[in-house]
Amino acid sequence: MISSVRGLVLSAVGPAAVIEVGGVGLAVQVTPATALSLRVGTEARLSTTLIVREDSLTLYGFPSADELEVFELLVGVTGVGPKSALGVLAVLSPGQIAQAVSAEDDGAFRKVSGIGPKTAKLIVLSLAGKVFVTTTAAASARPAPTSASANVQAALIGLGWSEKVAAQVVDETLAETLEPEQVGVAALLRLVLTRLGPAQQASERRS
Repeated sequence: MISSVRGLVLSAVGPAAVIEVGGVGLAVQVTPATALSLRVGTEARLSTTLIVREDSLTLYGFPSADELEVFELLVGVTGVGPKSALGVLAVLSPGQIAQAVSAEDDGAFRKVSGIGPKTAKLIVLSLAGKVFVTTTAAASARPAPTSASANVQAALIGLGWSEKVAAQVVDETLAETLEPEQVGVAALLRLVLTRLGPAQQASERRS
């Protein structure tokens, strides 16, 4: 079992990153926000789990042990594969997942692409008593748009923009969005990058 990897980021595109460990480039499946927060040429550490199938060995990586733990719980739910579990974590933080399970709110999971009503209810039932809302999580848990904002801001900072610019452009983009509560990480990131544009991207990045 490969429980973690630490090494030089060789690439981070889409849902995958390649991290060099001991001269070997390991392909790691990650959420879009995690991929965008990784900077090529810098060192990164991810908590990982290896999913073994008859025709494949796939490594999944997460920036925190909490995300890894929730991922493994989700994969254990009937009807939820690794791809869907990663999709859940791309939309909801571990704290938000714990709150949704505690409140028996299957609607939070139905917002995830590929998760239908039956599977959403099964996730709530299966995770009951296995994930808990801590005081810290309860205090920091936020609705989906705020979580998306935080993830996109982190991604922009990882790509080289300053914290001030990242926060400002995300706030401005959400203010002009008709239904900000429905905007996920991937959609918000596309809107933000479109808003920045090539010229502004060049001028606003940190030197």
